[in-house]
Parts: sequence; C-alpha cells; structure tokens
Amino acid sequence: MRVLFGAGRLADLSAELDRLGVGRALILTTPHQKIQGDDIASMIGGRAAGVYSGATMHTPVHVTEQAMQQVALLRADGVVAVGGGSTIGLGKAIAFRTDLPQVVVPTSYAGSEMTPILGETVDGLKTTRSDPKILPETVIYDVDLTRSLSVPFAVTSGINAIAHAVEALYARDGNPVISLMAEEGIKLMAGALPRLVAGDDADARDDAVRGAWLCGACLGAVGMSLHHKLCHTLGGTFDLPHAETHTIVLPHALAYNAPAVPAAAARVARALGVNDAAQGLFDLAKGLGAKLALRDIGMPRDGIEKATDIAFKNAYWNPRVLERDAIRDLIARAWDGERPKGEI
Repeated sequence: MRVLFGAGRLADLSAELDRLGVGRALILTTPHQKIQGDDIASMIGGRAAGVYSGATMHTPVHVTEQAMQQVALLRADGVVAVGGGSTIGLGKAIAFRTDLPQVVVPTSYAGSEMTPILGETVDGLKTTRSDPKILPETVIYDVDLTRSLSVPFAVTSGINAIAHAVEALYARDGNPVISLMAEEGIKLMAGALPRLVAGDDADARDDAVRGAWLCGACLGAVGMSLHHKLCHTLGGTFDLPHAETHTIVLPHALAYNAPAVPAAAARVARALGVNDAAQGLFDLAKGLGAKLALRDIGMPRDGIEKATDIAFKNAYWNPRVLERDAIRDLIARAWDGERPKGEI
C-alpha cells in the first residue's frame, strides 16, 4: 500500500490513478457525500467514469451488487472511495470481486482503509473476510477533507479508531512495533478530541488524522477480539450506526478483558493519562458528549439475548475465556449506559 499524507494531497489523485493505470475510475460515496464525489469527478475530468452514491453502513451485499452493475455499465477499471467506513467497505467489496485497483480518500477516522479486511451484511448477519485483494493500493490522507466533519461524528469516529489500537495491544499476533504504534495512536486521538470539541480545529484535526492512521495501521496488521466481534454482531443485526456502537461498547469490552491482559490495559491507561483504562474510556466518551447507551442508538431491549447468542457463534480468539453470563451482563450494561464493571 502507498500512503500519501498531508494538507492538500487530494491534488495528487489524478497522478495516482495514472500510476495505477486507471483510466475510468468509479467514484464511490454515501448519498450524504454525493456532492463531494461530484466535485472530485470534476477535478479528475476524463479519468472519472461516473459517481455511485449508494454506499451505506455495514456493506450490505445487495448494495454491492447494485454498485457492481455500475462498474460493468460504465466499464470502470478502478474505484475511488471517498468517505468513511461505509464507502471504504463498498470499495473493498468491489475490489474483492473484481481485483480492480482502489484509491481511498478518507474523510473520517474509520481506519478500515489500512486493512485487508472486509465486513459484509446479508439478512442482518455481518461476516468478515481477509484477502490481499481487499487492501487498497493507495490511501490519500488529506486533513483538509476532515475539516467539515461534524464534531459529534468526529468524536465517535475517533473513539472507533481508538478501539482498533486497544485491541491491537492484546492481540494474539501482536508485536512490539504495533504496540508502540497503538499506544501513540490512542494518545494522539484521545488528546485531539477534547481540543476539537473545544474549538481547536486546525491542530486538533491534524493530530486526529495522524492518530487515525496509526490506529488503522494496527487494525490492518493484527487480529481483533471480543470488542470487534460484539460491534459487528450488534451493528449487523440491529443496523446500529458503526462508530457510535464502537464508542459505547469499547469501555465494557476492555473492562471484561483487562484482568487477562494487565500490561495492555496499563498501556491504554497511560496513553489516556488515567489510572483505569476502561473507566477512562467511558469518561472520555461521556466528557465529549457521546451517547453511552445502545438503547439510545436504536437497539431494542429484547436484543440483548439475541446478541449474546450470536456472540458465541463462530469461534474466535480472545485473551479471556468467554463466559455467557458475563458477556450478557456486558451487553446489558452497554444497552443501559451504565459504567463498565471495575474500578471507578
């Protein structure tokens, strides 16, 4: 993967498409970002085959199938994904099916642009796969594109990024370099978000983009555990907003795993500047005005049992053995917006 980083780097998009041999790029966006997609299509001129603006959360397969029809109709030979996790996921889904080169232009702190992982949803069930074809060829981090990101979404998108680094610190296939990147990513993002909320837009956005890149690189390098499994389960099953779900679940998932990984929890706490990592993450989200309860983002009360059942399907590694009653309690506390279990 090639990464371009810095203010104004979107201007390099045409050159990157030429380098990749892309002459007819399909620009991908969500409906909300269609105007931005149109602007980029105008900027690259004849290299744009068209704009598809149907990307949506959790990468539903039926949406990918619609986008694939546009790829064929417009004879696209590459894709440019402009936006956050929804658009990036669609670009990955197309690349997995076609092996077309993809350029990602992130406008949030999702981090998935740095990974060869694709999560797709069919009939309310989200599954993931990993394949070299899924990894984007080029990522262009232009901090100017994050200036219009609303503060509430910047907050949840940023904590979503922190979640990647937290789980990287206790990943089974982790290593010292990834741990350094993870701790620095958490520190940068956790330091940037309060400043951003307070109005320090320019410097805070710069730090947040650097933090997002580090956290995303961790996500792409090592495996994830309980937190990501729960968020995929909840998001895909109940169609919950991705970043908000990560924000709410993260303190609870870390509180569950912390007794099994004290060194990793200590590094998270150090990066946050607190004594207890899980409580610190909860307080960070609360202090930034983020929603703290799954019920407040659309999850029904009777979904707790269903989510618990799905969390135990398809075995996956976690540093602490999964205990059904404890996992159900974790989800219930997150649903109600309670503090995570542990020290206060």
